[in-house]
Amino acid sequence: MVATNDLRFMAAALSLAERGVGRTALNPSVGCIIVKNGIVVGRGWTQSGGRPHAEAMALAQAGGHAQGSTIYVTLEPCAHVSPRGPSCAQSLCQAAPAKVVIALQDPDPRTAGDGMKSLRASGIELLTDVMPSQARSSLAGYLSRMTKGRPFVTLKMATSLDGQIAMADGSSRWITGEVARAHSHVERARSDAILVGAGTLRADNPQLNIRLAGLEARQPRKIMLGSGDAPQGWEVIRAPSDIATLACNTLLIEGGAATATAFLRQGLVDRLLLYRAPILLGSGKACLSDIGLGQLADAHGRWQFSDSRSLGKDRLEVYEKLH
Repeated sequence: MVATNDLRFMAAALSLAERGVGRTALNPSVGCIIVKNGIVVGRGWTQSGGRPHAEAMALAQAGGHAQGSTIYVTLEPCAHVSPRGPSCAQSLCQAAPAKVVIALQDPDPRTAGDGMKSLRASGIELLTDVMPSQARSSLAGYLSRMTKGRPFVTLKMATSLDGQIAMADGSSRWITGEVARAHSHVERARSDAILVGAGTLRADNPQLNIRLAGLEARQPRKIMLGSGDAPQGWEVIRAPSDIATLACNTLLIEGGAATATAFLRQGLVDRLLLYRAPILLGSGKACLSDIGLGQLADAHGRWQFSDSRSLGKDRLEVYEKLH
């Protein structure tokens, strides 16, 4: 049974890891905490662009206090050689902690267990698989890219209660209120890139930027799905499957209905964010069209509810794809 303190400090490391989500691609966003005699002497998280790694940042803070300490890290320390410096596994071995606690093994074939082997070979006590489900959630983008060869995809839809995203004439500003829109900006800040269809881009000219105080520096890449020219600074992909060519961990899809339908038809959506406003539009524009279901039974067993919350007058529901 995992000790309470190990769970507490791993939870803190996972919280630190969240600071880098959407900013570290192609590296994972990892959290690390170094504890000695019950006191935190070092902490770190993967910095923007992927360097320095969480372990390097925490070790720099801890200095000599790392010797004999317990180190908590949300992903197995990297073991591959890099021209930019020693691997995190090497650095931890040199720091000589008494114990290292790891949430999840790294699927990267350059590490994939070798980091843990190095630690054990150095005589360091190792505790693994501590809060692994929480770590998988935190590292969802990186794990998707490692195991599926594509980013983790979140589909956002803001609809009326009857599933409409616009009036019949196309009017859609604003279906949801300010609180829901602010929350969607937080989701943008946690994404490496945002994608819309060419039709949405030409019709609405969306900015897709983050307009929240303190998060202005977190501006994701902008991707257009379709053909034709895109504004300066935008990237273009022709088909949903082309997301495999994007060098990113997390992708947020914001519209419109044709784009959402295309990604769902190809099974490329991992997470649904459904923002619902307490309004009925009746004859409007539906959020989806044919997603390729042959019969009603095919619709069941695909999604699992994971979260909900009130956002002002609106409601958010989150669903995760069942694999």
